[in-house]
Amino acid sequence: MIGIDTNVLVRFLVDDDLKQNAVARAFMAKRTADDPAYLSAIALAETVWVLHRRLSYPMPIIFDMLRALLSTDAFIIENMEELDALINGEDEPRGDLADHLIAWSCARAGCQQVATFDRKASLSVPAMELLQ
Repeated sequence: MIGIDTNVLVRFLVDDDLKQNAVARAFMAKRTADDPAYLSAIALAETVWVLHRRLSYPMPIIFDMLRALLSTDAFIIENMEELDALINGEDEPRGDLADHLIAWSCARAGCQQVATFDRKASLSVPAMELLQ
């Protein structure tokens, strides 16, 4: 298994740099179930941020990209089960994906809640509790 950084995933998904896109696609084409790419929650959060905030991709398109990554056995994604349930559920995902990733990480560490000053996160992510 080989971990991938945010910039490799972004270049794989976006062809704004044709040379790096070709290199990233060639690298990803070699990934299989026996030799997958590992995507950490941090790299995933950064990728979503870059795609949405810097490159102005709409969230539905980003979720489609994530669904495609989840559908292949060439990727192992941290919090894969939770992410799959979030983006493939009946309702449109609520809240920022990074907030969900934080909550899932904290839950795996044994935390009962996640303290936040982010009112929106406290309303949309069940484990987030508004600190007042």
